[in-house]
Amino acid sequence: MIDLRSDTITRPTPEMRQAMADAEVGDDVFGEDPTVRRLEEEVAALLGKEAALYVPSGHMANQIAVYVSVDSGEEVWAHELGHVVANEQGGLSVLCRALPRTYSAPEGYPPQELLEHWAAGIDDVHRARPGLVSLENTFIGRVVPIAAQRRVADFAHTNGMRLHLDGARLWNAAVALGVAPAQVASGTDTVSVCFSKGLGAPVGSAVAGDAGTIRRARRARKLFGGGMRQAGIIAAGALHALHHHIDRLADDHARAERLADGISRVSGLSAVARTNMVLVTTPEGRAARYAEAFTGHGVGCFPMGPQTIRLVTHLEITDADIDEAVAGIGKAASLL
Repeated sequence: MIDLRSDTITRPTPEMRQAMADAEVGDDVFGEDPTVRRLEEEVAALLGKEAALYVPSGHMANQIAVYVSVDSGEEVWAHELGHVVANEQGGLSVLCRALPRTYSAPEGYPPQELLEHWAAGIDDVHRARPGLVSLENTFIGRVVPIAAQRRVADFAHTNGMRLHLDGARLWNAAVALGVAPAQVASGTDTVSVCFSKGLGAPVGSAVAGDAGTIRRARRARKLFGGGMRQAGIIAAGALHALHHHIDRLADDHARAERLADGISRVSGLSAVARTNMVLVTTPEGRAARYAEAFTGHGVGCFPMGPQTIRLVTHLEITDADIDEAVAGIGKAASLL
């Protein structure tokens, strides 16, 4: 099976396993794990923030960021397909006491006219007060332009709101743009990043921001059950990924382009590459059937809607795998 369902399915490389086995550890709840502290310091520096906090998952990183950014009952503005809204079990309402207010935009960020329309009633006592704008970069593989992100940040700050960036694949955005990660994180009050997606570590994310925000985040992590003890063992995997697996993301992007080009030559299908993701368009209403056929021909994939299938390249995928995947998808499609 050539598994292209997600970049979360990767396994630690032998070098990463060795780094984890050799990790110096301590009790991180007491702030005594030197490997975790080193990871947090390096992440903060990479993102241009004062501090960072290591957490078990991107879900927790996002929810902690919201929890420390809004007061009870405030609005969080986010894309309707954003992970913080669509994939975190209603955590905005359940954990953060916040009211989601969603928009739809193919680019992944709100247009200026929508922001101005929503802000027109910002002081209306009948509605929840807006507290936070949440963006995502990359957004379903699409790189959000830094200029657009900065525009939203300036708007939020002008109107007394904070900006959170779900940067689970921020590393992919930085590589695609050819800029430092800190540039992608610029203008944000909080930013989350993931180590277990494109970077291939076995577990973990981080949330970064100013020192005061991260002090509150540390308390929130404990409240949410995310306090870890000798976490340096897994933090060492994340550190190894930071040191060795960021630049190679360009290989994933190039392979995604090759995969999309090959699939687009298959009758009845079209495909587009966005960083390390390939979105395949099938005949209307047949995505699930095509996905089943792809899997049956040795290509793991993820149906995203009635006519869209997602394929994700990652560090375990080779050029030969791409050729084999295209061949398998071609055979599968010819039988439908």
